[in-house]
Amino acid sequence: MAYDFLLASFEGGGSIPTATTAIRRLTARGHRVRVLLDEAARDDIEAAGATFVPWTAVNRAGRTRETDPLFMDVPDGPWTPQQGLDELQRVLDRLTIGPSAAYAADTLAELERAPADAVVSIDILWGPLLAARAAGVPAATLAGSGPMYVEIPGVPPAGPGFPPPRTEAERAEQAGVAAWFADQVNARLPVLNATRAGVGLAPLGHALDQMQEVDLHLIATSRAFDFPSTGLPPNLRYLGPLLDQPMWARSWTSPWPADDTRPLVLVAMSTTFQNQAGVIQSILDAAADLPVRVLATLGPALVDARLRAPDNAVLVAAAAHDEVMREATVVVTHCGHGTVMRALANGRPMLCLPMGRDQNDNAARVAARGAGIRLSPDAGAAALREALAALLADLCYAQAAAALGRAIAAAEPEDALVDALESLAGRARAAAA
Repeated sequence: MAYDFLLASFEGGGSIPTATTAIRRLTARGHRVRVLLDEAARDDIEAAGATFVPWTAVNRAGRTRETDPLFMDVPDGPWTPQQGLDELQRVLDRLTIGPSAAYAADTLAELERAPADAVVSIDILWGPLLAARAAGVPAATLAGSGPMYVEIPGVPPAGPGFPPPRTEAERAEQAGVAAWFADQVNARLPVLNATRAGVGLAPLGHALDQMQEVDLHLIATSRAFDFPSTGLPPNLRYLGPLLDQPMWARSWTSPWPADDTRPLVLVAMSTTFQNQAGVIQSILDAAADLPVRVLATLGPALVDARLRAPDNAVLVAAAAHDEVMREATVVVTHCGHGTVMRALANGRPMLCLPMGRDQNDNAARVAARGAGIRLSPDAGAAALREALAALLADLCYAQAAAALGRAIAAAEPEDALVDALESLAGRARAAAA
């Protein structure tokens, strides 16, 4: 039976491959998909086979830093640990809760124009979930990596990149971080309840109770990559990574002669702005005296960055990472989920330099499995050079990366996403019949 799905997302770098992979899998099974998203992603969505519907009140037109709601007003400067904490506030105020009324209004208007069997919203956007609840339509969240707002028993709280706790002191520390995060979300409860009132929903006692109204939570990572849980919520599913190549990633041809046998180091430090130019420069400086080739992909956010490339390095706006990783020996990365999953799928160890968002958590999982080395982004050139040398010299890192990549590939069936959404939509149709 064919169903109608309404997906809701935003232009956030790694959020686009998650959406386009979901579209391709759903349409391949015969389902119809519409997508509410920023104008910047129209070509990606239509090429994947969905009907594109632009947001109205909140709509990002391009992929440069100047159009990024999270960084458009952040001054240039070196990365600092405070950056990740500040970005959390902007996520809450500019994506999750602050504009929830606008996102809810657009979603309700689209549901009124053409009904859907289920709404699937990227987990950072709550407005579409409120609209689905108000319209009586089943709703699912889709997290591009670990869930930000849903607790998984036994798994450390999202954000700082904690390993599983081993002592009472570590458990207390992690509980304190989880409580602090809950307080940050709940500080926006008046805004959330105002949005709920506007669509005819009762107020909540705590903002995170919003997640208890969601029918299904989908996580586009692998249980083999995540830390072990002590018991999964019954409405939570791991899907495995959703890794379509973004349209702007260009096919890559090596600029080096075919007989150049120096190891290739790929530097991939995010498609979106995170004040990463200084970090990339430090990496280039660290690798300048090593017997390696360096390819650095800058992405749309750094098109105007002024970087000094040493003789052994080439800087490009974009390249298809899967193609490069097949030739690479080491990947230096901010640890965005997509980059990490591609590196592991290709058995490539990583130098992890997480800068915020989900990146600390991804780096913690890579380092815990011995598939890479985790450093702070403000590590000096000497520390970066030492880590690169270790990753190049010790085959244990590459072996661990390959083993983890195989475990991820085997953990979840490719049709997990479609099966879960068909079940959700089918139950709703049966209940309405």
